Amino acid sequence: MSPKKRSTGQKGSYGDTELPVAREYPERLSRNRMLFVGVALVTLVLALVAVDQYFGRGALSSNGPLSSNHAGLEEDCGNCHDPEARQASDERCVVCHEKYGDELGVYNFAAHYLYRSDDFRRLVPGQHEVPCFTCHIEHEGRDVEITRVTDARCQKCHFGSFAKQHPQFDFVAERIPDSSALAFTHIHHVGEVMKRQNFEDIEKSCLVCHNANPDGRGFAPIDFDRHCDACHLTAAISTPGLPIRTPESGAFGVATLEQILESRGPGARWAYFTDPNEYRRRGSLLVKRPVHHRDPWLLENLRTLRQSLYPEAGLADLLGVSAAAEPHEVRGLYLEAVATLEDQALGLRGRPEPEIQAELARIDELLTRLKRDVEKPFAPIDESSFLLALGERNPELSQEQVTAIETLVEDLTTPCRQCHLVENATIVRVRAGQTALRRAEFDHRAHILQTRCLDCHTEIPISENVGAETQPDASVDNASIQNIPAIETCRECHTPRLASDRCVTCHLFHPNKSRRSELLLYLDEAP
Repeated sequence: MSPKKRSTGQKGSYGDTELPVAREYPERLSRNRMLFVGVALVTLVLALVAVDQYFGRGALSSNGPLSSNHAGLEEDCGNCHDPEARQASDERCVVCHEKYGDELGVYNFAAHYLYRSDDFRRLVPGQHEVPCFTCHIEHEGRDVEITRVTDARCQKCHFGSFAKQHPQFDFVAERIPDSSALAFTHIHHVGEVMKRQNFEDIEKSCLVCHNANPDGRGFAPIDFDRHCDACHLTAAISTPGLPIRTPESGAFGVATLEQILESRGPGARWAYFTDPNEYRRRGSLLVKRPVHHRDPWLLENLRTLRQSLYPEAGLADLLGVSAAAEPHEVRGLYLEAVATLEDQALGLRGRPEPEIQAELARIDELLTRLKRDVEKPFAPIDESSFLLALGERNPELSQEQVTAIETLVEDLTTPCRQCHLVENATIVRVRAGQTALRRAEFDHRAHILQTRCLDCHTEIPISENVGAETQPDASVDNASIQNIPAIETCRECHTPRLASDRCVTCHLFHPNKSRRSELLLYLDEAP
């Protein structure tokens, strides 16, 4: 295509679109001049880097000053950064933030899944785990708190805002009953406390049993001796007449105090210190009066009856009550079994009989195994070795014999069943200190300044029924009701315009770090 000449003073134009052509061709730079300029720029950059490293401590090459907690690491980038990946490495973080040799570090993602539940079934790593620096942003200055993580970081894996997208609490959405294992009514007990204490304020009667911890955030577990003893199991309470065990009756009777002393069995040291006047024989029957809370005679006979029904109960025989517990409470069961074994061993130390010494050796071996497992705070317990569940029912017993033993169990536990549930010849374990929101933080101290107890805890109609002539139906007041507010109650105050509704207001990523205060662990096992 030939250029077309025009009278505009230009050299010409190309094509039908008449693209203009410059009057002069551009001047080309010489190769030597380009090389000189390039070398000069590189030298200047290297000089600036050298001056920054030796005199400015990397201030120019760094993204910015570190936070005050990490200021001592600023002189050497290798303290935090992996030279190959050129980013902060989790392995560098745990050098300082984890005790050396931890089997399960509290700062890793696995610990996040395990957080507050102590349920190792939750220990399943996710596919989208992110390194520490993703949430904890450094080089933002000395005054920046890198532990203050924005909601946007949390929402990458979780739901959005608290006001619109936070799911309902599980115990509300799924109507999960309270597993306190007690026959208890709040309205009746609140009314009785108000009468005894001469209270007019219902909230004051609540705090008679719900005693705040020293920090005011939560409450101490309910304790029978402190909260229930004044009304329950008084000196007038006794068992019904119970058939006494004889060589002919075998398991179909209870052992007297004399029989227990003669047996000299493990764990029966209590029998030497009990009052024999509490046991009264009426022909072939025995009456125990009074009955104490955790009465050792009653629990010993109950254990014997349970062994008749379930001879392969394993370590469940070492527990005073059932082994039913939440996953985060299982370790406490083994600690209880250890205490029972130690007490049994103590009662056998002075016995010279060879068979007793053989039994003592077996107990000592089992104690060693149990202590080895339960003393590791983050290690899962091998439940196959230390079975705590009841075994199969004794196949040698006829249905008539099973019925007779179960009837005796029912009679024996008559004083207990006023408050407790009894299943499989075992008192069901009571959860004295319950936490419905195990994976969240809640501060009662902060909330009581703004509202009252019964403004939030409305699931049981206490205010409307205290002092009424007739008690409400058990369906609205029983121990299985979770008297805890739904999320709508929280949203009345926790909004962007009122109280904080950030994720970290209620949730912490990392688990409880109370063991981090054991500084000697760091000194003794430093890397």
